[in-house]
Amino acid sequence: MRFDDFERLVRRLADEVPAEFLVGVADVEVSRKTLPHPARAEVYTLGECIPLPAEADGGPAGIQSRVVLYHGSFLALADLDEDFDWREEAWETLTHELRHHLEWRARTPDLEAFDRAAEQNFARGDGEPFDPVFYLAGEAVVEGVYRIDDDFFLDRVVDRRPPEVAFEWHGAGYTAIVPESSLPLFLTVTGVSDPPPGDLVLVLRRPARLLDLFRDATPPVSAEVLARRRS
Repeated sequence: MRFDDFERLVRRLADEVPAEFLVGVADVEVSRKTLPHPARAEVYTLGECIPLPAEADGGPAGIQSRVVLYHGSFLALADLDEDFDWREEAWETLTHELRHHLEWRARTPDLEAFDRAAEQNFARGDGEPFDPVFYLAGEAVVEGVYRIDDDFFLDRVVDRRPPEVAFEWHGAGYTAIVPESSLPLFLTVTGVSDPPPGDLVLVLRRPARLLDLFRDATPPVSAEVLARRRS
């Protein structure tokens, strides 16, 4: 199904949703992005509910969200399944994300933590100082993988900097050479198949120690590495 046709389908489905379930939903939109699952091959995220920044003194009733369906992900799954039902999958995805919206409105403290993490991620992207464990307040997608907006963070706790690191992405194994540097390291990975829409960041950090409470934290170092697929 073409993007324009899919967008019209989603609009029609949104019109069928009772109005009380759309309270606080700022928009239902369709994106051209393809969002691969970080661990499982041939699995894609079809949609999501994205919380919008809230007023500092706003309560749950003031929480707003944006519901997004990913046309690229629908296309990827349709290519894998000749019986793929676009309307059924779109309706199921839309109603699933609206349930997430209701959950977000009931969990204001979690939203505040996510907003702080998003701010720190902007600082990372702009080359400014940032909290080296901010991503742990993001969405835990699978064990050891966190998401903030379009960026995915692969968390690795190590005693020392390894010369090479192995990791998994979307069902495939990769290795990357680790540059000589102090920890923590934020390695933006290139070269993977089915990359996320944003950055894929491999984080190497030491385990937390009691002494860390009594000394200044080592500033994180950012670098870019090229992934090589394991045979």
